[in-house]
Amino acid sequence: MNAHKPTVVLVHGAFADSSSWNGVVEELRTHGYTVVAAANPLRGLSTDADYVRQLVASVDGPVVLAGHSYGGAVISNAARGLDQVKALVYVAAFVPDEGESALALAGRFPGSTLGEALRPVPVTLADGNQVVDLYIEAEKFHRQFAADVPEAIAAAMAVTQRPVTDVALGEGSGAPAWRTIPSWVLVATEDRNIPPQAQVFMAERAQATVVSVPASHAVGVSRPGDVARLIDEAAQSTA
Repeated sequence: MNAHKPTVVLVHGAFADSSSWNGVVEELRTHGYTVVAAANPLRGLSTDADYVRQLVASVDGPVVLAGHSYGGAVISNAARGLDQVKALVYVAAFVPDEGESALALAGRFPGSTLGEALRPVPVTLADGNQVVDLYIEAEKFHRQFAADVPEAIAAAMAVTQRPVTDVALGEGSGAPAWRTIPSWVLVATEDRNIPPQAQVFMAERAQATVVSVPASHAVGVSRPGDVARLIDEAAQSTA
C-alpha cells in the first residue's frame, strides 16, 4: 500500500454490515489504499460515534472517513475534533446538523417508503433497558433497499441485515464535523430510504462537493466504482 495515501475508514449504516462495502474495498485496495471497514454497533448515535471515533484514533496518519446511510450521522459525530480526519464522504447518507435525528431528516421531504417496510422487534438489553430493533421485512428488502442489486444478492443481504434500534434513529446529532472538515456527498437518485431531495438539501447545506448516481440506497453494492471514485477524489484533495 502507498504510505502517502490516507487510510480510508468505512462506516456502514442500518440494515447492513461491513460486507456491504466489499466492492468498494476491492476498488480502493486496487488503487493502493489501506481500508478499514468498521463494525457499526447500530445501538445509539452517541455511543456508535464514540466507538467509531476510538477506531479512527487508532489509525496512524491521515484518514478519509466515509459513511453510508445512518453511518453518515455517525461519522458526523465521530470525526468532531479529530485532526487526522481530512475529509468526510457521505454515501446516500444522513448529513445531520446539531439536534437533528435520522428519523426527522428522513421524514422532512416526501419519498421515503421505509416506515411501511419495517418489522419492529422489542428487545431487553443487558442493563434492563428496553429498545426496539428495526429490520426491513425480508420480502420487501429488495425493492426498498437494493432495487438495482441482483435478486439473489439482495435476498442474501436481507437475511444478513443487522437491525438498528429506534433509539439510534431518533437520537439528535451533536455539533457536526462537516462544519470544519471538507465533505463530499454521493446522492442516490433512486433511493427509497432517504429521499433524494433530502440528500441534496443536506449536501448543499454542508457546502459539500456533490455527485448524483442513478442508484438505489444500496449504491455501494450496485455501483462500487462510483463510490470508490468519490472517495478517491476526496482523498486526493488531502494530499
